[in-house]
Amino acid sequence: MKPISFLNVPPSPSIDKVGVEERVARFQTRSIKDQSKMQGLKMVLNMIDLTTLEGKDTPGKVRQMCYKAQHLHDLHPGLPTVAAFCVYPSMVAIAKKELKNSNVKIASVSTAFPSGQAPKEVKLTDTKFAVDAGADEIDMVISRGKFLSGEYNYVFDEIAAIKEACGKARLKVILETGELATLDNVRRASDIAIYAGADFIKTSTGKIQPAATMQVTYTMLMAIRDYFDETGIMVGMKPAGGISTSKLALHNLVMVKEILGDPWLNNEWFRFGASSLANDVLMQILKTETGVYQSSDYFTID
Repeated sequence: MKPISFLNVPPSPSIDKVGVEERVARFQTRSIKDQSKMQGLKMVLNMIDLTTLEGKDTPGKVRQMCYKAQHLHDLHPGLPTVAAFCVYPSMVAIAKKELKNSNVKIASVSTAFPSGQAPKEVKLTDTKFAVDAGADEIDMVISRGKFLSGEYNYVFDEIAAIKEACGKARLKVILETGELATLDNVRRASDIAIYAGADFIKTSTGKIQPAATMQVTYTMLMAIRDYFDETGIMVGMKPAGGISTSKLALHNLVMVKEILGDPWLNNEWFRFGASSLANDVLMQILKTETGVYQSSDYFTID
């Protein structure tokens, strides 16, 4: 049972930045055998939230992406699908229709994504619209201005209210870590989101850099581990933005395994918010199978 007030959130530990960087560096030097690499690459594909979040999105673009979500490479039908397809609330109904016979979840951003600069009533309406249209998951943004002003109770209450508006839909809380400036702030925001009801915590919108650095992800994973040790409740993790290569994705999986363990190594509890990652992973899988790289022209352009 999560607390109903920010007053029940325990103090966050201070973060040793140098220690985090040294720990992350060790994850980046791990060698992975070919068989484990192939398993890891297919796992990464199945953890991706394919995304289109542009002002120029059209129903046709959404339908194209829905097809890709289910058929990552037509000449290799044995590949897994992605975990989810994420769109703006106005496109949820289209995605719901296109993906109705698949295992791909429909995710929607809400709460005035990406800025979060809107009244709470607007954010609640945004969320309810997406859920009513068929969203299985909601990716909300926290009010970074409020957080950086020290209004932690406001941030907590807003997340809790959005969680309630989600109903049965799972809630991913985006911290936008590139605007939080310090790892101490990242840890504090992670703790607030987790205790307020987040099913997942997520690094970034993908609109701000730096985004999902391994140092930030490590800090958030530690918050999840500490909460699990305290309560026995699992919370998911989604690094998003800046993860465009298979190598970096595999480094992240190694880190998840060592910090949280095997129960988190599936798309129920770990996701990548990185649409461009899918094509690089596909190229690596086909290189492993055939011994040669295919041209990027053989893959769809998102």
